[in-house]
Amino acid sequence: MHMEACHEKRLLTDAAVAFIEEALGVRKEQIRDVQPTSAGMTNRSFRFSCNGTSYILRVPGEGTDKLINRRQEAENYQALSGDTISDHVVAISPDTGYKLAKYWTETRNCNPQDPEEVQACMKLLRQFHGKALKVPHAFDVYREIDFYESLMGKSVYSDYDEVRLRCLAMRPFLNSLDRQYVLTHVDAVPDNFLFVKENGQESLHLIDWEYAGMNDPHLDIAMFAIYAGYEREMIDQLIDWYFTEGCDADTRLKIYCYVALGGLLWSNWCEYKKELGVDFGGYALMQYRYASEYSALFQELIKKRNGGK
Repeated sequence: MHMEACHEKRLLTDAAVAFIEEALGVRKEQIRDVQPTSAGMTNRSFRFSCNGTSYILRVPGEGTDKLINRRQEAENYQALSGDTISDHVVAISPDTGYKLAKYWTETRNCNPQDPEEVQACMKLLRQFHGKALKVPHAFDVYREIDFYESLMGKSVYSDYDEVRLRCLAMRPFLNSLDRQYVLTHVDAVPDNFLFVKENGQESLHLIDWEYAGMNDPHLDIAMFAIYAGYEREMIDQLIDWYFTEGCDADTRLKIYCYVALGGLLWSNWCEYKKELGVDFGGYALMQYRYASEYSALFQELIKKRNGGK
């Protein structure tokens, strides 16, 4: 066996090789040119070729078995089958979390500082939400916040309990609204929007549906904003790009709530990951600041909305 083939084999576990063999109906000798791609925040990926076609294999990262329900992820891709918005998934295992997809050679992530690209992402998101796809599971933000909190132990932030209580206090307002639940991406961040060039044509896709579930689709707007690190002025601009017909005050306030809740959610996620030895540094602190600042902003704005009471 060639030295290159030996090295390639070591990059993939026997279980991963077996998954590829079964998914593509090939022998391991046909799996060639295995290369690790840049690792994401949650997973590792490997690119390889087989019978002249390039693929990418997603391998779940450390601790993701506690964070992500792979059976629900498989249900998401089942709901998306036939829809061009996502990556071209060939096979996904609800047991191991392995995901095999066609590999796009010419891609770029959305630049959150490029207005044209961001507007294109909001247009795609609005169109997708309008399809009102359904899956048999929901993504409950408050439940997930509590779940991550139970995994992470005591927070490193001294005012965590205060911020958490402010976030809980938003719940009656959110429950008072008429919210329509559809399949929501939940992790609709700039890095998950891919501009793909094929045969001289460029298309836009939204990938990585690990966290997706039934929810208020406007949560996706908040998630895009807090990953991009937007200040309030840019968050308002983002909302306006999504709601080209205009956005009412209650819906805008609701999205501010989602900014706070998303910040607390991913802050807790980062605290848990840090205990596993993965430190996201400035990103983690930024998420906590969103939770703190926007839960305080909610209190200020709801008081004005209610006539100062």
